[in-house]
Amino acid sequence: MRRHHWLSTPFHILLAALLIACGKQTDHDAAKGDSTGTRPFRVALLTPGPISDQSWNGGAYQGLLRVRDSLGANISHIQTKTPAEFEEQFRQYGAQGYDLVIGHGFEFQDAAKRVGPDFPHTVYITTSGTSFGGNVAGIAFAFADASYLAGILAGNMTRTDTLGVIGGTELPPVKESFDAFARGAKSVNPSVTILTSYIGNWDDVSAGKEQALAQIGRGADIIFQNADAAGLGVFQAARESKRALVIGSNANQNGVAPDVTVGSVVIDLPHAFLTVAREVKEGRFKARVIELGTRDDVVTLVLNPALKDRIPAATLHLVDSLSTEMHAGRFSAPTSTAK
Repeated sequence: MRRHHWLSTPFHILLAALLIACGKQTDHDAAKGDSTGTRPFRVALLTPGPISDQSWNGGAYQGLLRVRDSLGANISHIQTKTPAEFEEQFRQYGAQGYDLVIGHGFEFQDAAKRVGPDFPHTVYITTSGTSFGGNVAGIAFAFADASYLAGILAGNMTRTDTLGVIGGTELPPVKESFDAFARGAKSVNPSVTILTSYIGNWDDVSAGKEQALAQIGRGADIIFQNADAAGLGVFQAARESKRALVIGSNANQNGVAPDVTVGSVVIDLPHAFLTVAREVKEGRFKARVIELGTRDDVVTLVLNPALKDRIPAATLHLVDSLSTEMHAGRFSAPTSTAK
């Protein structure tokens, strides 16, 4: 027994050394991503609200999943609420070496501009953003064209000549879409009145419902909402009152309340995110404002088939015709001339 132990000791020492060496190599390969020396493509998403909203944030998360599935990316998502959190999470992802970080909303721009220079190997994108430079860029969705079509639809369908728009907060992209909606409605019905309300947040479903009921009480029979989770309350109000229809936004919300939803102004966020992520992964990315809209099949008015028979034939024809012209680049929603 002693002789066997004496002979096996050098063997065990050698075996242990080999195992330690192999373990170190495994750790090194994991840090690189795989044994070929390539590092995984990593993409993170910050949303200002819950991805269960069936709208702005839910669509963004679907976009993140599309990037994962199409490009084999490692992904991460965090819901943030304050500007301090925007910057903190941007820095965390930059420090962790993420390739692409998307701040989903106009409100993320300032944080991206502050953090971007500190992490030059990470690309920071803000949706609805108008800032760019270095490794920071924005995606501007041409929401006005589809909103203008929604206004034409509502202006021709209203029986009270009163329409409503309800937003979360008065961010420039939201106000722009509401202005386009109003111009579309007045282009076919000059006598129409537009009621405008902002909830003050994007999460309070009860407040969204209260605002909608208030507008319905003032005669609004079609409401265009852009309020994320709070906007779900608008659908509830329309269903319960049985006196109004709703036009959804950001995601295809026609299935949220199909009995009262005439259509949705949809942003194809999965397509938009994949377009940008592919540029970053392939090393083709250049900082700029990336404009995506009707011509790119990213922003569209999607009618609800369940209520399509309630839309006048002439209105359907006009909407289809203008949509075709917009896609071809021959027509855009008129801009306001007001000072």
